[in-house]
Amino acid sequence: MTATGADVGLSPRVHHLPAAGAVVVATALLALLPLALDDAGRFAAVLVLQLALVAAWVVATGIRGSTGSLALGALAAVGADLAMVLPERPELDRLLAVLGLGFLLAVVHQMTRPSPRRYLVASLAGVLLLLCCVSSLAVLLAVARVHDGAQTAQTAQTAVLAVGGAVLAGHLVDLVLPRPQIADGVPRGLLGLVVSVLAAVVVALLRRDGGALADALSAVVLGASLGGAAALMAVGASYVVAERGVPSWSLPVVQAVLPLAAAAPVAYALALYGTG
Repeated sequence: MTATGADVGLSPRVHHLPAAGAVVVATALLALLPLALDDAGRFAAVLVLQLALVAAWVVATGIRGSTGSLALGALAAVGADLAMVLPERPELDRLLAVLGLGFLLAVVHQMTRPSPRRYLVASLAGVLLLLCCVSSLAVLLAVARVHDGAQTAQTAQTAVLAVGGAVLAGHLVDLVLPRPQIADGVPRGLLGLVVSVLAAVVVALLRRDGGALADALSAVVLGASLGGAAALMAVGASYVVAERGVPSWSLPVVQAVLPLAAAAPVAYALALYGTG
C-alpha cells in the first residue's frame, strides 16, 4: 500500500530528528494552549493534532481512496471531540457511536471505489486504524474533565508532558545507540524503550503534588503506564516510517501524534481512579 524504499531506507538522523522536533511541537501545543485558553485551547490543540494525523496517515500509508479517507478521518475527529465536550460528564462509551458509524461509512467508501479496487482490505484496515487513533486522541479532552477541580487539569498536563518526554527521549537515545535492535531495518532499540519509560516516570515525579510516599508511588505508576504505552506506539510508528523508506513531511507527524493517541485512554483510566 506504500511506496517502499527498502533498497534505500532512511538514515537514523532522518528517521529520528524530524520526529523529535514534531514531538516537541505537539507537546507544546497540548501543554501551552490549555494554559492560555483553558478548555477552548485544549479543544483547538487536540483538533489540530487530529487533522494533522488524518492528513499525514493517508499520505504515509498510501491508502487508496484518499479523498474519502481524509473526509472520514476529519468527520470522525470532529464527532469524537464533540462526544467528549458536549456532555456534562465525559464517558468513553459515546465514542462507540463515532466508531460504529465510521466503520460502516469506511466499508461503503471502499466498496464504492472505481474498479479495479486494489488494496481494498489494506486500505479499509488503514482507515479503521485512523478512526481509532483520532477517537483516542479525543480522550485527551475528557482527561481534564474526569473530576471537578484543578487537580484533574494538572493530571492531564502531566500526562501530556510525560508522554512527550518519553517519546522525545526514545528518539534521542535511538539516534545514538539503537541497541539491542528490536527488528531489522527499524532503528529502534530496547535501551531507548527503557529510557522512554524512565523519562516519563521522572516527569511525573517532578510534577507530583506532595512529598509523601503514596504521592511518589502514584506518580511512578502514572509515568510508567503512560511511558510504556507511548514508547511501544512510538516503536510501532517507526515500522511505518521504515516501510515507507523515503523522506516525507507526513512521517514525523505520524511518529509524534500516534504515541499521544495510544496514551490518552491510559491517562483517562488513571485520572478516573485518582492516580497521578
